[in-house]
Amino acid sequence: MSAEATNPVSAAEAAVTDTGVRRRGRARLELRRIGRAALLGATAGPAPRDRLPDAISHVAEAHRAHHPEADLSVLRRAYVLAESSHRGQFRKSGEPYITHPLAVTLILAELGAETVTLTASLLHDTVEDTEVTLDQVRREFGDEVAYLVDGVTKVEKIDYGAAAEPETFRKMLVATGDDVRVMSIKLADRLHNMRTLGVMRPEKQARIAKVTRDVLIPLAERLGVQALKTELEDLVFAILHPEEYETTRALIAEATGAGSPDALATVAEHVGTVLREADIAAEVLVRPRHFVSVHRVRLKRGELRGCDFGRLLVLVAEDADCYAVLGELHTCFTPLISEFKDFIAAPKFNLYQSLHTAIAAPDGAVAEVLIRTHRMHKVAEAGVVALGSPHGTAPDQTEPVEGPEAAEDGERTDPTRPGWLARLLDWQESAPDPDTFWSSLRADLAEDHEITVFRADAGTLGLPAGSTCVDAAYAQHGDAAHTCLGARVNGRLAPLSTVLADGDTVQLLLAQDSHSGPSPQWLDHARTPAARIAITAWLQAHPEAAAQPAAAPRPPLSVAADRSSGAELHADLDGAPPAPVRPAGCCTPVPPDTITGFRVRGGSVTAHRTGCPAVDVMRRLGRAAVPVRWGDAAHCRVTLVAESFGRPGLLADLTEAIATAGAEVVSATVEPPNEQRVRHTYTLQLTDAAELPNLMRAMRDVPGVYDVGRTHRL
Repeated sequence: MSAEATNPVSAAEAAVTDTGVRRRGRARLELRRIGRAALLGATAGPAPRDRLPDAISHVAEAHRAHHPEADLSVLRRAYVLAESSHRGQFRKSGEPYITHPLAVTLILAELGAETVTLTASLLHDTVEDTEVTLDQVRREFGDEVAYLVDGVTKVEKIDYGAAAEPETFRKMLVATGDDVRVMSIKLADRLHNMRTLGVMRPEKQARIAKVTRDVLIPLAERLGVQALKTELEDLVFAILHPEEYETTRALIAEATGAGSPDALATVAEHVGTVLREADIAAEVLVRPRHFVSVHRVRLKRGELRGCDFGRLLVLVAEDADCYAVLGELHTCFTPLISEFKDFIAAPKFNLYQSLHTAIAAPDGAVAEVLIRTHRMHKVAEAGVVALGSPHGTAPDQTEPVEGPEAAEDGERTDPTRPGWLARLLDWQESAPDPDTFWSSLRADLAEDHEITVFRADAGTLGLPAGSTCVDAAYAQHGDAAHTCLGARVNGRLAPLSTVLADGDTVQLLLAQDSHSGPSPQWLDHARTPAARIAITAWLQAHPEAAAQPAAAPRPPLSVAADRSSGAELHADLDGAPPAPVRPAGCCTPVPPDTITGFRVRGGSVTAHRTGCPAVDVMRRLGRAAVPVRWGDAAHCRVTLVAESFGRPGLLADLTEAIATAGAEVVSATVEPPNEQRVRHTYTLQLTDAAELPNLMRAMRDVPGVYDVGRTHRL
């Protein structure tokens, strides 16, 4: 890991004081003091076995605050190995190198990480930067610690060259798929390096900040580690946007300076009074916004008011208390309904749960309010770090696991694995080269919202917001989605380009022909890396399909045959001379349909199905209905419309199905494809009208055909 020093953004660091997990009164440690303690410990000999070295005592204190019964002996052994192996190494600021793993471990300890994570954090640079081997770590500390250390160890640049950074992240993400603690250590490592980036050249600072912005911050968001994410955002903000950062810093300093009225504190006091009168036990805190949050609010609202520099945080004991607090606030204050969000009933994909609302105080000030339980607050700040080992309850875990993280067999499960991380691990296997992986990873992480859609088989798919049916097809079927013909969204036919919304139900329709494949236009609709990589790979393997030009509009294809008469029809004309009767082409009635006749020009009679729209039109025009009836003959003529997805050989398959059912094609029309959908119209002669249902069923069974119906048009 890179070891930088001297903080160029101390103002941002000083402003970010409310991490939500750091205990009141414990200031951030002075790294130079830790460095001196480490140096003194190295010269004074090993510490007695009954206590930890002074340099790690702060880590032990923070760890015991979350895990009072934790066994600290393993931390002592890890520190001794780390300090002795890094002895003689210095950061660019001149501090002993051991200050870096100590600071990273302290960050994780304050977030509530368990002992195994802290042990691996102390050793996370030993295999990469010292003579310590992975086997040695495994022998002394076990397989779990060795796995975590290996997960955060960079690949050798001499082996990968310019691809070393992408391949390091690929390796780290694959390891994270089995144990999210790997990424927890990486995030804490990057946070400390960002805090101490000042001795680097400006261009290198910018490069590291951009990677942090594009990759590490989105990963912190997805893992729910808000305490790390917000500080990383501020540090990146100070480096990449120094002018905006200075403007924001000045606004915060002015609003929070001595003598400035504290509007939020006044609202917090009023809220506390309301909740006490309602006999609701709650802790009401003022939660300052971090720099980037203030900057975003300023861009959204323009001029900032006192309440815009923070939010109220209401902490309660139980889920039901959250809704009780919400009811009291909406009763005693004027709520802004547009600002209400319920992330308790519908948690975010990164485990976040809270009620969000906004209220207007009597003086007109509008304050945003977060309502959550103490447990929700811990998870909101520390995310997966607070969950400990994904493979089982940690030995030093003092509280039982509750909620969705607890598996039926009592083991802890990793709640992030089924969602975004599973998708990422799937598509990264198909990324052909580091550049594709690196660009796809950044694009995937740039999608900061997720939707859930329901599959026709009762399963669910987690997809980035903005995903289309193409993305859903590849998420559900993998490479088999190459044969996708279309989809039904919420029961209605939809093109593959349809953008899905949260809660939609999607049924993907696949062709039975395994030789069909995606068109180049699918890339215009694919948002997820999995879909784009799979489509691109198929098109590269089938250049003839990729080079095929888009189909030009063509006139309808018509096939005509003998137009023999249909079933016998008779009209009762009240003594008038007999007149020829024929079925109407708009609804093509067949026995035993209920029919109604109307005279037309030339003296003939046209028979319509009773429900045909033309019947209502005739009656509105004052045309008298003529009684008509079927004769004894069973043969009839009918016009059917087949709605289908275009594919090679479809017309031949439909014609074969019609012939097999014993029907004769009188005429056929195929309209030009529209969004991959094709409309076939057949006029057919049947020897027995009773066979019509079987014929329609046989046509629907043709792959690619999703509906067959009789004509019903004016």
